[in-house]
Amino acid sequence: MAPHGLVIITGMSGSGKASVLKAFEDLGYYCVDNLPVELIPRFAELALQSAEIRRTALVVDVREGSKLDQFPGILSAVKRMIPTKVAFLEASDAVLLRRFSETRRPHPLGTDAPVNASLKAERRHLEGIRALADFVIDTSKFNVHELRAHITERFSEQAAEKSILVSCVSFGFRHGVPEEADLVFDVRFLPNPHFVPAFRPLTGLNPRVAKYIRSFPQTREFVRRISDLLVYLLPHYINEGKSYLTISFGCTGGQHRSVMIAEEVGKRLHKAGYRLKTVHRDMPR
Repeated sequence: MAPHGLVIITGMSGSGKASVLKAFEDLGYYCVDNLPVELIPRFAELALQSAEIRRTALVVDVREGSKLDQFPGILSAVKRMIPTKVAFLEASDAVLLRRFSETRRPHPLGTDAPVNASLKAERRHLEGIRALADFVIDTSKFNVHELRAHITERFSEQAAEKSILVSCVSFGFRHGVPEEADLVFDVRFLPNPHFVPAFRPLTGLNPRVAKYIRSFPQTREFVRRISDLLVYLLPHYINEGKSYLTISFGCTGGQHRSVMIAEEVGKRLHKAGYRLKTVHRDMPR
């Protein structure tokens, strides 16, 4: 029988706590949203006494107001009772502002101040709790489905070690480097299919174009070396708590070389067991 365990989900408003709680519910956790902090020890006691409820998850956040200041002491006491992990969710201010705008929901701290001011106040209020977290998950780059898939993979009983979503992005330098890029590789050193008339209107997804780019030994060596480097790096990013990595490959226009390389490297990382998303930002132009 699985041991008892408690996951406390907290973090910024708009960061996806409701979606994460739903993912835990789907994993078989007994879930409670917005439990008053003073009831957490009693909740843990009841969970320990239950033969049916083994794994539990609850949300605690800024809706608690001033009572949230009691959380560090309560957490310390609860950890002595039951194995407990704290997952802190956050996202960039720009993403949170967009989410509030799309849902048209007021910030929990009230409607008197602009949302951006409320977010800054909330960050200050949650600094101490963030420092106590076992997992800090930045949800800026996740959609709701990707976030739930990430939680499912990370916390399921058969959770794989490779719990990171990798995004391979192709782009053209003439259109700017992607702002969200974590790693950027310049592939403009490869021969350019743009100067082959038959290939100019096509993209790197075309088999003939891909074969042409792949025909050069420097292409094959680059794909091999970069793939090996990434397979080495990704476990270290996971150990640091990173849940999403954007790897960008750039050529001049983002039509041929970067597209083909993003596809090739993505396939190798997928074969190595990582979850992959491939995006061609500037194709077609």
